[in-house]
Amino acid sequence: MPIIMLSALGGERDRVAGLRLGADDFVGKPFSPRELVARVDSVLRRSGPAPAASRVLADGNLTVDTDRHVTTLADHAVALTVREFALLRFLVGNPGIAFTREDLLKQVWGWTVGDRSTVTVHVRRLREKIEVDPTRPTRLLTIWGIGYLWEAQG
Repeated sequence: MPIIMLSALGGERDRVAGLRLGADDFVGKPFSPRELVARVDSVLRRSGPAPAASRVLADGNLTVDTDRHVTTLADHAVALTVREFALLRFLVGNPGIAFTREDLLKQVWGWTVGDRSTVTVHVRRLREKIEVDPTRPTRLLTIWGIGYLWEAQG
């Protein structure tokens, strides 16, 4: 999602800080409505096309409907939190790739810094909901010294 920071602070230090924090553009007061509209249009052009239509990820007896935010396992609904769903969607959408906890914090949570144990807790809870035996996972694998990998079931 594009972010335009509007601020009464318009000095160079403030603009650089805003951009480093993740803003796509920075507008200092005062500004005209025409300038703001032009900047919004510019950021939207750079942000790329709208997301694709409905997408359902399937892996064996697991389906992840990304539009409806519905997950089913063997035709039974799986109740997931928003973060669990986002983590599952990301991993199922990228099978066979090992991700570090830092990668997952950035890709799923949108954080560049944070407590890596957050990922560990969410992985454990997700395994409890989607694995036959959470103590011996076959889908959401731990790659020791690296992080986690989604093993496609075919």
